Amino acid sequence: MSQLLERSTLLARLREPRDWDLAVIGGGATGLGVALDAAVRGFSVVLVESHDFAQGTSSRATKLAHGGVRYLAQGDIGLVREALHERSAMLANAPHVAQRLPFVMPGYHWWERGFYGVGLKAYDALAGRQGLGSTEWLSTQRTLELLPGVQPRGLWGGVRYWDGQFDDARFALLLARTAAARGALLLNHCEVTALQREGPPGGAMVRGLVVRDAETGTETALRARCVVNATGVWVDAVRDMDRDEGAPHRPPMVAPSQGVHLVVDRGFLPGNHALLVPKTEDGRVMFAVPWYGKTILGTTDTPRQDLAREPEAFAQDVGFILQEAGRYLARAPQRSDVRSVWVGLRPLVKPPSEDGENTKAISREHTVIVGRSGMITVTGGKWTTYRSMAEDVLEHAMARGLLPRRPGGVTARLPLLGAAPGRPQAEPPGEHLYGSEAAQLRTLPGAHHWLWNDAESGRGGLSEAMVRFAARYEMARSVEDVLARRCRLLFLDAAEAGRQADAVATILAQELGREVDAAGFKALAAAYARLP
Repeated sequence: MSQLLERSTLLARLREPRDWDLAVIGGGATGLGVALDAAVRGFSVVLVESHDFAQGTSSRATKLAHGGVRYLAQGDIGLVREALHERSAMLANAPHVAQRLPFVMPGYHWWERGFYGVGLKAYDALAGRQGLGSTEWLSTQRTLELLPGVQPRGLWGGVRYWDGQFDDARFALLLARTAAARGALLLNHCEVTALQREGPPGGAMVRGLVVRDAETGTETALRARCVVNATGVWVDAVRDMDRDEGAPHRPPMVAPSQGVHLVVDRGFLPGNHALLVPKTEDGRVMFAVPWYGKTILGTTDTPRQDLAREPEAFAQDVGFILQEAGRYLARAPQRSDVRSVWVGLRPLVKPPSEDGENTKAISREHTVIVGRSGMITVTGGKWTTYRSMAEDVLEHAMARGLLPRRPGGVTARLPLLGAAPGRPQAEPPGEHLYGSEAAQLRTLPGAHHWLWNDAESGRGGLSEAMVRFAARYEMARSVEDVLARRCRLLFLDAAEAGRQADAVATILAQELGREVDAAGFKALAAAYARLP
């Protein structure tokens, strides 16, 4: 049975006078990975997230659990090998929300088929026994069969290889709920307003947090022997709390980069294969990926100066994606075909060089810092390596003496809640995403009352019971929590998500025992449906 997670009970636990082993700030992939790993090792853990779990970057990923083909081209063999190992763990630990996905690279120059095929054979070799399928050279006819929506003009065949795909937000929720089942206390919509520091100026140590419940405004102080800052692109704001009055601001660690994704109907790329163009005319990568009955087009990598919670797409990025999709798809998508546009900020790391800080760039993909105060900051990286990043953080904590040493490797083969064989994510969402918890879902009121079905297939969608499950067992507190991250409708069809807001608000109000606003989410949905 799923664990009932009532907010009043969680807040009561937060207010209990005690010293925690570990306090984690940030409920994205990295913070949740740290909380789960520490809880499984037997540490007492509290995690707070200012908004919702995975509301930032961790719900706006490309939905790919991958080894990183482009890093192989750059010669970073170690990083690719690590990511391929972690890809295997993701697919094994949550097969209901993470499965293998076949990709086809179409060739429009005579040399591309052979050139990319050799590189992908090396990718297979690095994966070894953890490979998901063998790379194959494809004839022109076979390429058209596997990618029925691809542009046939000028096609010289292609190459098929295998990688992984997952639902990032639901995977994050599984990390949170599995950590809770292991004894960790996790609270979303609970903001850190201050760090608890002990000791003289210049030598003060971080020994806890002050947090504010967003729903009641109540503040609570908690003590912890080790504090981890895992707030992604927002790590610099938390680091700035850890300085003496009058001390200069630290140089920023993060230079955010914006990734834009457009979602169109499945008809633009029918079938179960993804399309990948490793090098477009301007050198960027372009892909079209089947996901929950739709097709994701993207992505971009554009520097951005601000850290908006809901960043808007740049017009030039939208234009680039539509232009490149039109070059490689037989039917070129137009602006009017876009069902949803969503943007994620990636934390690109600028390693600081402050005197007295122990800085270690574990790889080009993430950085871990233990500050003079003992607070640990982790940022960078990617979803696929979240678990190894968590192990790195705890290794730093133990090496510094902030936590007692305990064996690692405890989450490498740890099934997450509901783990059961799943279906390809080319299919519309539905009860299969709950894995072994689907039977419990069907016992809730409204199990056969569907609020939304996928229009193209008539299958899957969102039921009244799913909304109730989100409130009772998945810590959903708002319409956005449900329609953006428990159900991915906002990312699939923003206009339809807006139409469902009132019905979801009514059900949530019954479950939460209070009024639930729908107007704010409708405005958000309108923004996701609007192109710049």
